[in-house]
Amino acid sequence: MNIQINNSSDEPIYLQIKNQIKAEIISGELKALEKLPSIRFVAKELRISMLTAKRAFDELEKEGFINSVQGKGNFVAQRNNELIREEYLKQIEAKMQEMIELSKIADIRADELKDMLSDYLEGRYE
Repeated sequence: MNIQINNSSDEPIYLQIKNQIKAEIISGELKALEKLPSIRFVAKELRISMLTAKRAFDELEKEGFINSVQGKGNFVAQRNNELIREEYLKQIEAKMQEMIELSKIADIRADELKDMLSDYLEGRYE
């Protein structure tokens, strides 16, 4: 697990940690049932408070990405394909919103945008 904290980011530290761990789970870098480092270890390594690290882990558990086992630690949850699909859908929707905003600025019509998307999906822009 490789977590990088950006102190100049507007994103809170707990959210940076949560999002990076979640990305490693979604990408498969962290495997189902794999034991995660302890909250204490993460806090020490990143030089942050244990409360910040705990908040990140608590949110990951609440979202179903990890399981906490009393006295044993935190583990990557069994891969829930529907949950992972939902995460990808959120990312796609955000990128589509950005694309729509850019197309408005560039005065690109909806039909042109649809044609561009179709071309990409059919592999014409590789």
